[in-house]
Amino acid sequence: MTDATPDAAPKTEADWIAEAVALSATALDRPGTEPFGALVVRDGEVVGRGLNHSRANMDPTSHGETEAIRDACRNLGRLDLSDCALYSSCEPCPLCVAAAGIAGIERIGFALGLGEANAVLSAIPPSIRPTKNAAKLRAMAGRPAGEGPGGFQSPVTGALDILERWAAERAKG
Repeated sequence: MTDATPDAAPKTEADWIAEAVALSATALDRPGTEPFGALVVRDGEVVGRGLNHSRANMDPTSHGETEAIRDACRNLGRLDLSDCALYSSCEPCPLCVAAAGIAGIERIGFALGLGEANAVLSAIPPSIRPTKNAAKLRAMAGRPAGEGPGGFQSPVTGALDILERWAAERAKG
């Protein structure tokens, strides 16, 4: 299914971002969602759509971008989205940037910056929407887990063997 008629001009990146914003507006009337929408686009076609369902799913990783990435992977039947772009209604948080990177997405466009969004969201009581420090999350995301707050390693006998056995099976092809 394509998102353009044969005679229509190809959509621009601004068009895709506007479509992500329109998707975010659908959250206004949907309990358990927040107005953060995202699209994964490949060759002029939307292959993944996502809306923030963190509350509905009781999953703090269920952001619009991660949902769009999950949807695209399911729809394409693969984990590699390196030939895709991600468009969002708001600047993706560090979690979503990392998820895009893991999926191979290198092009990310958005409408609102985190500063703009945080200025608006700061009026919401923390009991309804806990505040996250984006700068702190960005700093943590670039460090090894053992160097972050509360991170530690506790070697367990057999853990390496399990991973080696799994990798050896996949290396056979």
